Amino acid sequence: MQTKRQIQELLTAVGVAPNRRLGQHFLVDLNLMRLLIESAGIGPGDVVLEVGTGTASLTEALAEQAGSVVTVELDRTLAGIAQSQLAGATNVQALNTDALSNKGSIAPAVIEAVEAARARLAEMGRIGPMRPIGPVAAQSRFMLVANLPYDVASPIMINLVKGPLIVDAMCVTVQKEVAERMVASPGSRDYGTVSIFLQATGKVEMVRTLPASAFWPPPQVESAVVRYVRDLVKSQSIVDINLFGAVVNLFIGHRRKMLRACAKGAPPELGGRDIWPEIFERCAVDPTRRPEELSPDQYVALANACHHQIAAN
Repeated sequence: MQTKRQIQELLTAVGVAPNRRLGQHFLVDLNLMRLLIESAGIGPGDVVLEVGTGTASLTEALAEQAGSVVTVELDRTLAGIAQSQLAGATNVQALNTDALSNKGSIAPAVIEAVEAARARLAEMGRIGPMRPIGPVAAQSRFMLVANLPYDVASPIMINLVKGPLIVDAMCVTVQKEVAERMVASPGSRDYGTVSIFLQATGKVEMVRTLPASAFWPPPQVESAVVRYVRDLVKSQSIVDINLFGAVVNLFIGHRRKMLRACAKGAPPELGGRDIWPEIFERCAVDPTRRPEELSPDQYVALANACHHQIAAN
């Protein structure tokens, strides 16, 4: 882990400053960085993905805990600094690329790197002790542990829940407003797509808020450490995760309209408008309610009913 002074010296040595446009706010409170790592509960059989390597301060600490680390940095200069800092870390693969592809999905290079890391650990027999994660136990997990760049936090997390690269757990620092959306309840102002995806597939909790002074340069907002643990029972109850996402988008994009009004815009891939009255009835959902009032479980029920209705037609 690196102090604020050490990070500043690394940047000064190559003649650059933090790029605010890319959300470069370095976590320099080492006690809070330790809290992030401890809250993640990383084991020797785990593969950890870090998005936003920076100068590799967090990466170095992750490498001490995890079986393998895949770390991604978009900024070429920072990626070069990180490569130098990580020269002796044999269990780290550093990528200089965008973690997201143009379509808003996880970039193929990142997927390939994580899958290769998991395969290597399996070959080496690097399997950690059994530990509880939600309602099940697992020996080896794929985790996201990162000080996430603000502008990509939500799409990174949603895509790691949707797959094809599916995360078992996440422990991240994000803007406080993003954290509030992650844990928001139905009917609240912050409830939306990220709330529904995370809560429909697992358990999410805010560990603690972080002051702006924990970062350099300090952002203009507070941040928070948030932990997510995938629940296999909940996530496997979703018949088609992509269709689930489409259903959520159909309704939550018009959060204050009545459900029946939103359903009039259902595209052919969601069965068109005519099947939705029956879907609402089958799920015992009042079509005069508003999308912001439905629980994640109700969205799962609607999506599953939509899938079965389409299959039956």
